Amino acid sequence: MSMAAVEAQLPGDRISKRNFDKLARFIYDYSGIKMPPTKLTMLEGRLRRRLRATHHSSFDDYCDFLFDHGGLEQETVYLIDVVTTNKTDFFREAKHFEYMQLTALPALVAGGARKIRTWSSACSTGAEPYTMAMVLSEFVEERAGLSYSVLATDLSTDVLQTARRGIYPQDLVQPVPHDLQRKYVMTAKQPGRRDVRIAPSLRSKVGFARMNLMDDKYPVGEPMQIIFCRNVLIYFDKPTQQGVLSRLCDCLADGGYMFIGHSESITGFDLPLKQVSNTVFQKT
Repeated sequence: MSMAAVEAQLPGDRISKRNFDKLARFIYDYSGIKMPPTKLTMLEGRLRRRLRATHHSSFDDYCDFLFDHGGLEQETVYLIDVVTTNKTDFFREAKHFEYMQLTALPALVAGGARKIRTWSSACSTGAEPYTMAMVLSEFVEERAGLSYSVLATDLSTDVLQTARRGIYPQDLVQPVPHDLQRKYVMTAKQPGRRDVRIAPSLRSKVGFARMNLMDDKYPVGEPMQIIFCRNVLIYFDKPTQQGVLSRLCDCLADGGYMFIGHSESITGFDLPLKQVSNTVFQKT
């Protein structure tokens, strides 16, 4: 079938209940992301470009390719990319960064920390870890003998590619204070261009890697003093949330800080954490 015929057929094609159930189960088992029937239309819309990319004429053909002909081996990364949600902003939930700067970092240094290891565990397109790096850079600049690192991970290869480049629409960096923009954000030299790029000095402090929070262990090396896991737990059911948070706690140093999203909660979970501020917790 020609690509023109495929394009013409796709808009009216629908995912059958049987195939939707298969897709939903696979997506949940692999990523922890819930895919209720209310997301059928969303899933159809996002998967149409994968049908075109893989030259399949219908959702039935695509699902047969995935589940009956070994297609998942090559297609899983792309399938997961299209179902993940990647909203992000610089200095999103700004009170977290204020607490990090004024309370968490001074407390860690007072406790003897000399290298501050931090982790953005659902980094999306990079605004969160670059914001963390700005705060950390300002903090260590004023204190001799301190250093820091930022690990930034995500399940989606698409967003990691954007994050590594560090190029964003100019409007996205508007929440960054002007003094920090001058130091860490470069504007385009070409007239009329409306994008900006994070300065190399800051990009070099952030290491990006693909990681699935559904994995049994998180290979992050030495314990982290600060972990951000914000606005991703809401996509998981309670047992999955418990598992993810428990594994994150295993990676958190004693006395270290965990930040979660303002719409999220750890109430009812058995975790070695005490609340120290709104959606900020310290490992006990």
